[in-house]
Amino acid sequence: MHYARLLTGTALAVAAGALAVPASAAPGPPAGGLEIRPATVTPGTTVTVNTTACGSGGTATGDASAVGAGTFTLAPSTHPESSETAAGRFEVPPSAQPGTYEIVAKCSGSGGSGTKNKKVAGDLMVTITSTAAAGERQQQLPKGHVKTGVGGALGPDPVQTAAGVAALAVAAAGGTWLLHRRARGDRI
Repeated sequence: MHYARLLTGTALAVAAGALAVPASAAPGPPAGGLEIRPATVTPGTTVTVNTTACGSGGTATGDASAVGAGTFTLAPSTHPESSETAAGRFEVPPSAQPGTYEIVAKCSGSGGSGTKNKKVAGDLMVTITSTAAAGERQQQLPKGHVKTGVGGALGPDPVQTAAGVAALAVAAAGGTWLLHRRARGDRI
């Protein structure tokens, strides 16, 4: 029993230590990789893609055909502090299905030696949930009436619903009474 407590305490300490890693230490895209923002989207969202893999002044051709968005261009950034970055945008089609898709960019400009034809990739996750302003995920619920093919005897009117439930209760009670009489051997 003592060893179980010791092992449990050790496991909890290790788990707490793993959770205490500061957010700044969280791994991001690899240096010279493809950064996708936001990385999790709903269909119809515009996505920004950045890379430093093509060097200063370099351009790239992006390929988002895996998600159905086709190709797009990554051009050198106009901000002096990010002159090494090529950036582009594309829109996730409204018909995109949930899943993880690989987005690829191939350097095509004169960003420096060894950068032409260099490929970088990143993952884009498409989901049917939206991200709230507070960062929480909320499920999108359906709206309107559901057409099930069942008639409208029990509609949204509470009086009709109560009458239908009462009729079902009377029928159930009557059927139970008849089965009870039959089990006793009484003739109907």
